[in-house]
Amino acid sequence: MRDVNIVGVGMTRFGKFPDATMAGLSRAAVTAALADADVAPAAVGVIVHGNSLEGAMTGQHSMRGQVALGGPDFGTTPVINIENACGSSSSAFHVALGLIRSGQYDTAVVAGSEKLSGRSTREVLDAMLSGTDLTRVPEIAKELTGSDEPPESFYMAMYSWVTRQYMARSGATKEDFADVAVKNSAAGALNPNAQYRKALTREQILEGRVIADPLTVTMCAPIADGAAAVVLQAADVSPARPDAVRVRASVLRSGVPGGGDTSPEVEASRAAYEIAGVGPEDLDVVEVHDAASSKEMIMYEKLGLCGPGDGAKLLASGTVALGGRVPVNPSGGLVSRGHPVGATGCAQLFELVTQLRGRAGERQVEGARIALAENSGGYVHPDPGICVVTILGKDAA
Repeated sequence: MRDVNIVGVGMTRFGKFPDATMAGLSRAAVTAALADADVAPAAVGVIVHGNSLEGAMTGQHSMRGQVALGGPDFGTTPVINIENACGSSSSAFHVALGLIRSGQYDTAVVAGSEKLSGRSTREVLDAMLSGTDLTRVPEIAKELTGSDEPPESFYMAMYSWVTRQYMARSGATKEDFADVAVKNSAAGALNPNAQYRKALTREQILEGRVIADPLTVTMCAPIADGAAAVVLQAADVSPARPDAVRVRASVLRSGVPGGGDTSPEVEASRAAYEIAGVGPEDLDVVEVHDAASSKEMIMYEKLGLCGPGDGAKLLASGTVALGGRVPVNPSGGLVSRGHPVGATGCAQLFELVTQLRGRAGERQVEGARIALAENSGGYVHPDPGICVVTILGKDAA
């Protein structure tokens, strides 16, 4: 298979932008990524566009990539639309990578975007329900909460259930999860693209409104607007450039309703390590899908950064903080950077490429050479619907 490099990245700031549109956000991120890559639109062979909720929000159920990026710049360039819940843009990346590796195209643009503000929280939460089996929502919700009453947020009820299970088997506490949020708020304060740029204390986080016990509001990813984009290019056609980042592995796995022998996160990470020829001990920087702060701690174990039940110890050691051996979520993660659903996967890649290039400013992980992103989406109980693990390396020049 052909080697493939990331040669350009771009993103908007994440936040709530009432006057923005999904299309406008996508265009801004793609324009920035092409400029970063020094690639003209006419040189792009294929566009793969990820979005999850625009159909539910506006009725634009199809052709979202053409709506966002169609026009004279790209002409008849093929556009492929990907919807895979919170993993939409990492799934789009996975598809684009395969198209280049197969030899069909030399250059691809991958974009992910979402516009969620301007609607009520209830509308957004109801739209997100489409990321699970709608026929089973009452049944699953009752198993998650033990009540016939529908939860305020199905997904936060799910994270509450997952968190309480983890607490029972590991001994982790609510305070430990608050400390994850403390770490990521400090990192987010250093990220100019983050939705929230304020460092919080453990006390502030624990005193926040409870969303789904034990999770308080500042342990949960906020509703956000934003977009991010990546330019991929085959290594055999791209000129030598010191800022190129090699894609070492991209693995997508689906969850199993009722559960399997393991989980899609574990399966995807193991396969990615094998393909990339590295292990967890080789990672320098990591981005994970912390839609709730507890999910980050759970991922320490699933990625092999620590042993079973040792997530809280790893956090307390400082290993995963900025300045530690393997910082996790130096962007601030979903909880601080924000979570525009369809944009999150590409935003993780934006952060890791920025880190590997040595351009992350105050949040820079010194000497970073190998990076991993884990992006999950949807829910099939007890697993996420999908998980994409991507490994990047600064060995492309």
